[in-house]
Order: sequence, then structure tokens, then C-alpha cells
Amino acid sequence: MTAQSVVVTAPVASSSRIRTNPEPAVTVTSEADSIGCVEVLATVCSTILMFLTLPISIFLCFKVVQEYERAVIFRLGRLRSGGARGPGVFFVLPCIDNYCKVDLRTVSFDVPPQEVLTRDSVTVSVDAVVYYRIRDPLNAVVQVANYSHSTRLLAAT
Repeated sequence: MTAQSVVVTAPVASSSRIRTNPEPAVTVTSEADSIGCVEVLATVCSTILMFLTLPISIFLCFKVVQEYERAVIFRLGRLRSGGARGPGVFFVLPCIDNYCKVDLRTVSFDVPPQEVLTRDSVTVSVDAVVYYRIRDPLNAVVQVANYSHSTRLLAAT
């Protein structure tokens, strides 16, 4: 019986904001002793509870992820093995699993106009539109609390 655990490394600070060759910040490594007795007990209890409430719980256990989405699943706060799931149907235990859907499509938003003072003391109004797309759903969920809000704040500066 093998299990997976996650090693998270912090990105290296650099002088520029755009990294040309980013290293993966989330890597999944294999460890045989990462599943504890509490996780096994919670999984068994959740499965028993699911079977006791089977007609109702069947609608809560199966989740659908569209073609343009990926689901990152956490069991008791740990990232589940296999990385991001999707597209398709996947199974979650309602009491112990949490999942986050990540949209992989290109998202655009307007940056509000800002007044900027140039070198020759002239005030100009700068307006912008930002386009971004998630390439790695694991890093988008694990590394940043709210990637959409963080992108909006970064674009406004």
C-alpha cells in the first residue's frame, strides 16, 4: 500500500516579476507511511455514513468537471494523489473531501483608469485590459489563497 504526499517549495525571489523558466512548486512524492490511522478511521466512518444515507448521499458524492475545468481534491487537508482531476466525473466523500474547481480558459478583466505623472510633469490617464490563463491548477490552488484576486491586485499596481 503506497501513499502520496506533497512537497511545496517557495518560489525564488528575482528582480523581474516574470519567470522565464519556472520550476514546479508542487511536486508529489511517494511515502509509504503518510496515511495515518486518523485518516483511515475518518475514511471508513465517512464511507459507512455515505452507505447509510445512500439515496441522498449519492448526489453529493459524484462531481462533474467540464472539459475546460480541473478539480483539485483535498482529503483531510492533504492534496490527494493523482494531481488535478478532470474532465469527467469523479467521486468525493462528502465528510472528509474538499475540492476546488479551476477554470483553464482565458479570463479577461478591465483595470480601472489611473492617473500617472510622466517625467515632464504631464498627467496621463492609463487604462488597461488584462488577460490571464491558469496553466497549472495545482499551483493555482496550493500556492495562492485566491489567484483571481491576486492577479487583479497585481495588475492594478
